Amino acid sequence: MRRLSTRLFLSHVLVALVGALTTFAIVRFGAAALFERDVNAMPGMMHGQGQGQLRQTFVSAINTAMVVGVLVSLLVAAAGAALLGRRLLRPVEDVRTATRQIARGDYAHRAPVPAEPELAALAHDVNALGSALAETEARRVRLLGDIAHELRTPLTVMEGQLEGLADGVFEPGPAAYADLEAEVARMRRLAADLGDLSRVEEGRLEPGSELVDLRSVVTAVTGRLGGALSACGVSVDHVPSSAPVLVRGDEQRLVQVVTNLVNNAAQAMPGGGRLDIDVTHTDGRATIRVCDTGRGLAADDLERVFERFYRVPDSTGSTRRDGGTGIGLTVSRGIARAMGGDLTASSPGVGQGAEFTLTLPVATDTQDGRQLDQPMP
Repeated sequence: MRRLSTRLFLSHVLVALVGALTTFAIVRFGAAALFERDVNAMPGMMHGQGQGQLRQTFVSAINTAMVVGVLVSLLVAAAGAALLGRRLLRPVEDVRTATRQIARGDYAHRAPVPAEPELAALAHDVNALGSALAETEARRVRLLGDIAHELRTPLTVMEGQLEGLADGVFEPGPAAYADLEAEVARMRRLAADLGDLSRVEEGRLEPGSELVDLRSVVTAVTGRLGGALSACGVSVDHVPSSAPVLVRGDEQRLVQVVTNLVNNAAQAMPGGGRLDIDVTHTDGRATIRVCDTGRGLAADDLERVFERFYRVPDSTGSTRRDGGTGIGLTVSRGIARAMGGDLTASSPGVGQGAEFTLTLPVATDTQDGRQLDQPMP
């Protein structure tokens, strides 16, 4: 009784049975009375025993016809229920087969889409689930390959240096130890960035709710990196805004984002250049713009730079490493979006510099919706 096919079959038969019995009862008790009334109304018709025999004969014929009709209707209803149940359950079985195949790892398997809108919607949902799982699996495989590739480089360098030290090719000293320490630091940064990337892609990154002035974030980053930027020949043009630019979020995460943007801009200007940083807000959106005069970006790279481990090829066609992990922009965009904002890139073209724009919603007073940096009316 728990099978859906059995329930569909019995429900159709029950409906047919109820309808047939209702019809039988109405005809059985109503037809005889109507027949007798019409016969009495006809002039010249016989009465008494002859009329009673005629009435009995009519009722017997009606009973026989109704019994036959009920049996035939039940047989037709049973056959129709069996055929309809099979037709309705076939798409359900197809969906079940598709889910089993997907559970086995065959993410390319698709359920046939039936004509019925409700069952078609179910099939579309299962197929969409298969596509999403296929994309997730592809990302997982790519991530494993990317991690292996990123770890292989520093490990190869460290292995060569250690072999050189063991064979006496390299002299033990501060320079050799500094090289090893740099590779260890690179792997440490990679591990930290991978942790952030995992939280971003799984939606586990906490956006924070503290009140943050973006002016202080930019000032802290430029102050900390100012010496290194000057040594690289990069001049920073940043005039702090007179009014606070307040957002709600995690201050350390915002410092991480701006640091990534400034470091990437400096790496795009190996021969030196100018770095402009603006902090503004308008129409309820706070904005940090980081503009450089470096290598610039091709139109196809404006979105690809946010893909994990993607590095823009230089003029020779090789990818620039510059000591980064290749996922800083991916993590930075994830942080921005977790805080309700976004991170985008624009560039006039290769060799003409690039601009990265971080936008966030301006903090508002939860009581009246007023921006916190606006004066009271």
